Order: sequence, then structure tokens, then C-alpha cells
Amino acid sequence: MRSEITKRSIVVKGHKTSVTLEDPFWSGLREIATERSCTLGGLVAQIDSERQNSNLSSALRIYILNYYLSRREGSAKKQHD
Repeated sequence: MRSEITKRSIVVKGHKTSVTLEDPFWSGLREIATERSCTLGGLVAQIDSERQNSNLSSALRIYILNYYLSRREGSAKKQHD
């Protein structure tokens, strides 16, 4: 299974930057932003401000992965209660 890698420009804190992610990560990022009622740029800015030593693309992938893992774990807990 092959996924396209897409480079997009996004405005973070008033500065334009380019981010390269695979299409499923872009979809996940948009879904998270929608669920949180914020813009894609706003969500990326939040993640950017909290990242440690990784580049922005890596920080976004890790954030998205952790988001969905925590949702899955929350669903599993509810099923066992």
C-alpha cells in the first residue's frame, strides 16, 4: 500500500511554512481540527509550540498517532467497564 506524500504551505503564527506529510496524516489532522472546532493552522501552531526536538512534520505525525491511539484506548476501556 503506497501513500502519496504531499507538501503544503500553512500559516503558523503569522509565518508561512511548508509541511510534508502523507495523505492519511493530512486527513487525520483535518479531522482532529474539525473535532476540536479549530483551524488547521491553529492546530498546527499548538503542536508546533509544544514540540520538543523533532522537526514539525515528525511532531505532527507523532501527535496524530498519539491522538488516535488514546481514542482507541478510551474506547477499549469503555467496552470493559
